Amino acid sequence: MANTMFVKVILLALTCFVLSSPLANAALSCGQIQLSITPCIGYLRSPTPTVPAPCCNGVRNLNNLAKTTPDRQGACRCLKFTATRFPGLNLPALAALPTNCGVNLPYKISPSIDCNMPCV
Repeated sequence: MANTMFVKVILLALTCFVLSSPLANAALSCGQIQLSITPCIGYLRSPTPTVPAPCCNGVRNLNNLAKTTPDRQGACRCLKFTATRFPGLNLPALAALPTNCGVNLPYKISPSIDCNMPCV
């Protein structure tokens, strides 16, 4: 099952690369963003007391790469898009993921987030 999930994530990432996703003006592609958070999918489906290190490394890497407002808004749109494509994600775990990985965001990640907010 995990192998099938990995294939789905890779296919979704490749689709985003091909379609250019909603990140046309951003330096980060949706595929890059999805690959950064791929290690988090298992955790977000079945949270454990501690977030796995590869997941937090991806979250921190994404935070370090998305420095400009367009990059952050593009990452937000990509994460929102991705979250709606994976049924069974634990939304409270998703919202708490940045904090649990030591990343300070001024908003909570959710499928209903407004990615056009200035603080994104």
